[in-house]
Amino acid sequence: MAYAGSQQLEKRLTRIEARRRALKRGAVYSVNQDGLIIARPRRRGVRRPLYLVFFALAGVIAFKAALYASLGAASYAMRVEELAQGTAIERVAAWVMHADQITVWLALQGKMLLS
Repeated sequence: MAYAGSQQLEKRLTRIEARRRALKRGAVYSVNQDGLIIARPRRRGVRRPLYLVFFALAGVIAFKAALYASLGAASYAMRVEELAQGTAIERVAAWVMHADQITVWLALQGKMLLS
């Protein structure tokens, strides 16, 4: 019986020590309804998860492929060239919208699925 109690005590002490280490790196304080001030560890790490960047890139590539498939290769290239002759923002957009191999392959796959 005493052995089980000592295991619970060790687990509790480990949790308490981990919380103290986390609070040393920074804390956020809040007040409960009864007036008790509670310190919570400040969250660290990447604010924007990496999967959001991945989905944004996938969305841009899918958008490019859809435009490429709907406009055709010649018209798409002409419009990208028009963008490349514009302002700095338009030149960046032309660089992003340049038809790469992935875009062309996805456009061809999309046309095959639709036909």
